[in-house]
Amino acid sequence: MAAVSSASEHWVTQMSVDASPDSAAVPSSSSFSPLRQIDAGVLNVGYVDTGPAEGPVVILLHGWPYDIHSYIDVCPGLAKAGYRVIVPFLRGFGTTRFLSDETSRNGEQAVLAVDVIALMDALDIENAIVAGFDWGARTANAVAALWPERCNGLVPVSGYLIGSQQAGKLPLPPEAEVQWWYQYYFATDRGRTGYDRYRRNFAKLIWRTASPKWRFDDATFDRSAASFENPDHVDIVIHNYRWRLGLAEGEAEYAELENRLAEAPAITVPAITLEGDANGAPHPEPSTYANKFTGRYSHRTIDGGIGHNLPQEAPEAFAQAVIDVDPH
Repeated sequence: MAAVSSASEHWVTQMSVDASPDSAAVPSSSSFSPLRQIDAGVLNVGYVDTGPAEGPVVILLHGWPYDIHSYIDVCPGLAKAGYRVIVPFLRGFGTTRFLSDETSRNGEQAVLAVDVIALMDALDIENAIVAGFDWGARTANAVAALWPERCNGLVPVSGYLIGSQQAGKLPLPPEAEVQWWYQYYFATDRGRTGYDRYRRNFAKLIWRTASPKWRFDDATFDRSAASFENPDHVDIVIHNYRWRLGLAEGEAEYAELENRLAEAPAITVPAITLEGDANGAPHPEPSTYANKFTGRYSHRTIDGGIGHNLPQEAPEAFAQAVIDVDPH
């Protein structure tokens, strides 16, 4: 462990946690059942609701190109520990649908956070621990930054991921740019058509490069890949990445939220950030974002060949972080 800071309200620790390669290499073959649906904001959201109904709430947010099954082996441990666990399909994934054909198929940063708040309101959830990876980590960051009173704790893989269109326009060194090849591919008409045509092949390539030591099988991949058949999936994914580069506009009603996020606000709620020791996706070094967490904070590196899809590759370590961040 690193030294603890002297500030009375803010402590920082760093540690490494070993995840068994065997447990990470043998994904679960089970599935969530039953799924629920609820109207929330502009969406009809498909979600899992498991654990004791009166327990403290945890909301788990997946990334791209993944889905709710990233948490298939996280949920049982949290439910056993007394938590009510909510795992929604993000817009454009699985059984989540837009309520109106007229609604913009918008994938910008702020709108995904608004979706989480709308779901909490629809389920009459006042506050929750929010955790996620990839898109889900960025969304969890945004929820904690914009609505700290709704967020009891935060567990984001790869730390602080809040961005802005202005930052997205800045060029990176070539070694960094090449890691974002798909983002630039998506900026073209060819890329949109290619992703639509080959979305499963595309997703499997990302799974392999982002988690080079994770030995997932075809059944595990196919279980999640079914979520990419959502009719709005391609529109949401393409808009998300084009918006980041300033190549697509957001919606005016979310501009004020995006302006607040563009200021890179500090996160004040209790937080534990996680990183896998074999993450093959672009990700920041923990030292670059530690000062963005001004409440009770620690970082954990999960050893054992753990890649980008950390909750599915190291479910016990992920669940333990959620339990440990709980201020109660």
